Parts: sequence; structure tokens; C-alpha cells
Amino acid sequence: MIFKFKTLLGYVLATLAAAFCLGSSAWAQEAPRVRFVTSAGEFVVEVYPDKAPKTVENFLQYVRDKHYDGTIFHRVIDNFMVQGGGFDAKFVEKKSRPPVVHEGREALSRGGPQNLLGTLAMARTNEPNSATAQFFINVRDNGFLDPILIPPGDPVPRFDYQGRTYENTPRANLLNAPQLFGYTVFGKVVSGLDVVLKMKTSPTGAGGPFPSDVPKTPILINAATLVK
Repeated sequence: MIFKFKTLLGYVLATLAAAFCLGSSAWAQEAPRVRFVTSAGEFVVEVYPDKAPKTVENFLQYVRDKHYDGTIFHRVIDNFMVQGGGFDAKFVEKKSRPPVVHEGREALSRGGPQNLLGTLAMARTNEPNSATAQFFINVRDNGFLDPILIPPGDPVPRFDYQGRTYENTPRANLLNAPQLFGYTVFGKVVSGLDVVLKMKTSPTGAGGPFPSDVPKTPILINAATLVK
């Protein structure tokens, strides 16, 4: 009986040790991944619901609804980013759900990624809380797109941003300043980054309603599928 107990105990301890040593434990929820099959090749992105939960759920719902299937990367800028998810091959804008709340600062404060090479962020208008379905992938480090974390205090005693100094500014004024929101990063490319980097060098010009930055050879998203 003692032998059997020790054997069982050893098995349990070994299992626990193996789970602990893995990058993702048996109890930790793995980050969802989405595979994009495009006319330029395939790539896979990983998204982080623990960093930007509403943004990720919004994005994954569009994936489940097949919203991205048949859309194009309509804005491609070498040494900056590639953007897509909103227009079909005839430049007809696809219907989207109501905008998702901006989670950029919350994501950063939770240890989320910045706007670095290969990261995935939500596209939006000048209104911070306007992101719907469109997203972009950074093809270089774009730190200037990061949300700005506001220092403590109310009023904030001093805050410097892009050469401007704010003195004794009400905290709400800084929190609500559109220029300080940046863009919500919620994932990154984990395989196929070479495909994305190939996209960025596409010759571009005018197309549909856009005066520039549209690939002359359309880059079509054939399918976006949740793989885990």
C-alpha cells in the first residue's frame, strides 16, 4: 500500500511539475489565434483577451461572423503599417456593428504589447471610441501610436507630450484629450510575418474612394478562421 501511495504521489507531483514548467500551464487559458488566408499568403495572429477583453471579443466576433472573408487590405504604407478588414474587392464598405470602447490605456497598464513590429491594433477615426472592424498590422516599431498613460494626481502637476508642457491640468482634461488616446494594441503576428512584410512593399496608388496607398494588385483576405 505504501508503494502504491508513493507511486501515485510521484505521478501527481510529476504532472504538476510538467504543467508548471510549460510556458502555458494546464490551467492557463491559451491566447486565441486566428489564421488569415490571403492572396499574398497565410499568417496567424494571437490576441490577448486578458489585456483588451472588449476589443478582442469584438474582433473575434467579426471572425466568427466571416466578416473579414472577401475583404481587402485597402491601405498599405511601406515602413508604417498595413490596414484592412473594412472593404470588399469593389471598395464597398461592409456593414459593421456599433463601435467598441477604446481600451488602449487599460491594455498597456495590464502589460499588453505596444505598437511594435508585427503587432495588431484597431483602426479608428479621430474619435477614440470609433473602432469597429478595421485593424492594422505594424510593419515597423511605431511608438508614436501608443496610448499615453497619464501620471497620477488631480490636477496633474506636470505632463510633457510632444514638446508641450501641461501644468496643473485637470486629470479629466488629459484623459479625454483625443491626441493622447493612441491606438489599442490587442495581438501580434505569431507566424507568417514574412507574408505581412511582403505586403508592405506592394506598389500602391489610387483606388476606389482612396486617393493613395491602395495596392495596385489587390490583397484579398480569402478567409479568417479561429484556430484555437
